[in-house]
Amino acid sequence: MKTIFQSKHLSAAMALACGILFVKAAEMRFPLPPETPKLKPGSGSGLVTAQCLLCHSADYVSTQPKLSRAAWQAVVLKMQQKYGAPIQTNAVDALVEYLAKNYGAESVGK
Repeated sequence: MKTIFQSKHLSAAMALACGILFVKAAEMRFPLPPETPKLKPGSGSGLVTAQCLLCHSADYVSTQPKLSRAAWQAVVLKMQQKYGAPIQTNAVDALVEYLAKNYGAESVGK
């Protein structure tokens, strides 16, 4: 059974430890990661930003292989149907158009 004396020492030690942690935390610096690149400008970039960047970074989109239009179509449909991305069916063609032109096989040489 703890005595009142032991409880006071424990409380004082806990308070001291919390104080030290608070001071140490105040001294810590947390640098932010560098800003991620934005998507290439163009018709449909706003839609891709709204639909794709909910889950992916612009880096993720830009580092994908240069897919064909059909492959981008399959990717967008997979995100919608298999992974539950909130992509409206009437937005699929516009997403594929932008991705194929800016990040697909059609963009080679641009």
